[in-house]
Amino acid sequence: MAEQKENLEGSKKSGSWLGQAIKFGLVGVVNTAVSYAVYTFFYYVLGTNEHVANVMGFVISVFNAWIWQSKFVFKEDETKEKRVWWQVLIKTYISYSFTGLLLTELLLLVWLNLVCIQNFDGPFMEWVNSFGIITFKNTYDFSVSLAPFLNMVITIPINFLINKFWAYRQKKGNNESDEDQSA
Repeated sequence: MAEQKENLEGSKKSGSWLGQAIKFGLVGVVNTAVSYAVYTFFYYVLGTNEHVANVMGFVISVFNAWIWQSKFVFKEDETKEKRVWWQVLIKTYISYSFTGLLLTELLLLVWLNLVCIQNFDGPFMEWVNSFGIITFKNTYDFSVSLAPFLNMVITIPINFLINKFWAYRQKKGNNESDEDQSA
């Protein structure tokens, strides 16, 4: 009986991992839209340059991510130590800065300068061009457009793990000391 209970608890934990990963992905889709909308607003409506628009898109979309991840993805466990909101917010910005800025730049260098994906993606580029929606003139331009999608395969899981185990991590509660203080 105890073994069945452990298996059930283990599968609940596995399910919560999958559920959190799916929710994290949904929040990511919304954040991408928020980031792009803010970028577009700052660039086209307010007339800022693309770098200011990009930074504002990043700042606002990460703040949005923090709100939704706190409420929807990594809900606070009431049996554990309470999170300090501003510490989680700072850690969220650090996490996204690492994966969204630093790591993606490094990966771009890897894909375009070390692996040289432009040497391998010619047939794929021709297939994309055949749809007529967008036409790439050379494999390097196509690779520059493809590389961010390759980056996401690496950065999204890393960002999920950093957020799960660092930014939103909760320490075990101090139930014994709480009972001693109330007695």
